[in-house]
Amino acid sequence: MTGFYLAGRLSRATGRGSLQFALAVSLLALSAASASAQTVPASQSANGAGSDEIVVTALRRESTVQDTPLAITAISGQNLTNAGVTNVTDYAKMVPGLRVQDSGPGQRRLSLRGIRASGEPTVGTYYDETPVAGSVGVSSDAAGRTPDFSLFDIERVEVLRGPQGTLYGSSSMGGAVRVIFAKPKFEYEGAAEATVSTTKGGGFSYNINGMVNVPIANDVLAARLVVYRRDSSGYVDNSFLGRDDVNDYTAEGGRFLLRYTPTADLTIDASALIESTNASSYSWNPLVGERKSAAQAILPYKDDSQIYNITARWDAGPVALTAITSYQHRKSEYAADDSYYIDSYLTPARCAAFVNGGGACSQAQLDTYYAYVDSLSPAVIHYPGKTKDWTHELRLNSTGDGNLSWTVGVFSENRSNQVNGQDARVDPATGEIIRPLQLFYRRSIDDKFKQIAGYGEASYKVTPELTLTGGTRYFHYKKTIVGETDMPWDLIGATAKPPTTVQSKESGWIFKFNADYQFSPDFMIYAQASQGFRPGGANQVIGLADALTAYEADKLWNYELGAKTAFFNRRLFANVAVFQIDWENMQVSGRTLNNAFSFISNAGAARVRGAELELNARPIDGMQVNLNSTYLDAKLTEDQISDTVSAPGRKGNRMPYIPRFTAGATVEYGWEVSPSLKMVTRADINHVGASYSEFRPDNALRIKLKPYQLANMRVGLEEADGRWAAYVFLNNVFDAVAINHASQSSTPNSYSVTSATPRTIGVNLRTKF
Repeated sequence: MTGFYLAGRLSRATGRGSLQFALAVSLLALSAASASAQTVPASQSANGAGSDEIVVTALRRESTVQDTPLAITAISGQNLTNAGVTNVTDYAKMVPGLRVQDSGPGQRRLSLRGIRASGEPTVGTYYDETPVAGSVGVSSDAAGRTPDFSLFDIERVEVLRGPQGTLYGSSSMGGAVRVIFAKPKFEYEGAAEATVSTTKGGGFSYNINGMVNVPIANDVLAARLVVYRRDSSGYVDNSFLGRDDVNDYTAEGGRFLLRYTPTADLTIDASALIESTNASSYSWNPLVGERKSAAQAILPYKDDSQIYNITARWDAGPVALTAITSYQHRKSEYAADDSYYIDSYLTPARCAAFVNGGGACSQAQLDTYYAYVDSLSPAVIHYPGKTKDWTHELRLNSTGDGNLSWTVGVFSENRSNQVNGQDARVDPATGEIIRPLQLFYRRSIDDKFKQIAGYGEASYKVTPELTLTGGTRYFHYKKTIVGETDMPWDLIGATAKPPTTVQSKESGWIFKFNADYQFSPDFMIYAQASQGFRPGGANQVIGLADALTAYEADKLWNYELGAKTAFFNRRLFANVAVFQIDWENMQVSGRTLNNAFSFISNAGAARVRGAELELNARPIDGMQVNLNSTYLDAKLTEDQISDTVSAPGRKGNRMPYIPRFTAGATVEYGWEVSPSLKMVTRADINHVGASYSEFRPDNALRIKLKPYQLANMRVGLEEADGRWAAYVFLNNVFDAVAINHASQSSTPNSYSVTSATPRTIGVNLRTKF
């Protein structure tokens, strides 16, 4: 019944994009029809195992997707490869309720089930056993800068929807994403991949990936090395500076993994991830033109990220002990155009306020004042920063198939961030930041975050069909921020400020309850109530009221019913979940009265009601059909009463950037054209409904993000033994603009957006040995 309801919502939600959506669905149907008409026997290996048969470890023990009593999507490494996935934005289209605000490499904000806000992430991101942290910046908004490493040579991706607070801790209040790397094997193997593409309005782009696996000591020690490089030409043109393709980027890095098995029951995995990214802002200005920028500066983004991990697992008969230590080091540099904000001070009223305390300026005073303001522009707000993060976890869990299964553990984190928010002059002729830096304002922030936690979760089979689960987590955190303004700026009233310290700390418990009933191997229902939270923090903002210095943790409860089913000898899997999320004490972003600084405070509450549907089918051998859809009704349930947050939301307002309806569909088919050769085709379509950038309809800065559809096609030839393959692909078939984020302030020409990459055509070559 829910499936028909969601289908009905889709037919009404596509709006003006319905023609494109209909064309795309027709394309998928034709692909399916063409596949069904083939008389040549299809290859079973074209698609690999269905996603519902993938073994996952989301509950810290092995189970298949269908046997796991929670809303989870698993994507195998083979399916990622077949879809040409390179980053989280690509695979988000395959997952119900997963949304990505894509502002470029290393600048992506993830949300699940409509849980999206500034501050600490609302979705936990893990690379193997390592939770990764975004750099906080001077506005404490770590969620918008989630690290994004290469997805080449991946075993699988697991996306857990709904709060995962008991097992995964803070910042998993919307859910968790786990990227599981392929591990070293005790045999020789290797792979290489090259991609060349060209983008509308841009130039040629290149991707190169390589992997080699080497056994060092037979059945004891093995190593696996992955290296890669990505070069993108960009597609945004800067009309103000007369420069094309200003959002080009390069990224290069590697992954080294070592597996040591000294005994049959002890496995030690060590890994090192290194990536260096050089990019520029993906933002453009619709008031200037489609994919055109009006920035008066080239806005660089540089990111050097490293993650080191050691994980040891000891299988001791009835129990298994896992010890994990991880270290993340991230050095970044990015910039935002401050020129138009500075130019907005070029008014007689501003002169009067700055020079004469409100009295009118004489012509001589105006001339002097204007000359001073002009001397500061063009300029950028320049943010160099550094993040260091140590995490440790010790986990003990039961093994075997007894009626009682359990997991207990302890976790600690020690994270530090140093960042400067500084204004730097720009060369007006080139738009480049003048180096050495010519600074006229600087504010420094030293942010330290420490937390410890203990958790436990147990499941008991009351009967062979009924299992009850309960879990809890105790947490304690402390956040300390030291801020200093050592280079004042009189124009905006930023005076010199010696180092000052503010702190925020909190302790508490969160809980989870789950019951699942297995009617048959092909039919299970579950009910769950689970809690999630994010830590609070402290603001270091000039002129902010003392009462707003610290902000508290926000928490939510998720109430969920779900069913997992299989039909036609497990050729069709249909999973559905309905839920309500009650979110209280929300962390929201505000700005100071002069619009110069942003900060975080607690205000209001929200409720999200929604439904999710996943269908995975193998109608004939060699064919895979997938459908996912999500409906969300996300609204405030309390006014965001605040004298400092500009245009706070009111009860009943829709939450920003949360479309009511999203859906995706994929058809993939492979068949033999000769005993040694296979043909593979794939087509997919993703629909995203309309959303808004602000809460209140009467907010002058509120921008509507129109609905859009993104469609992709791939066709290729594969050698039957998998030794080589060649593909041609077309991404964003309809060249949809597909805006995913918009921002606007009170200054002119500041309305900016980020959007999907334009139509791209390319060739992909792969080989294995």
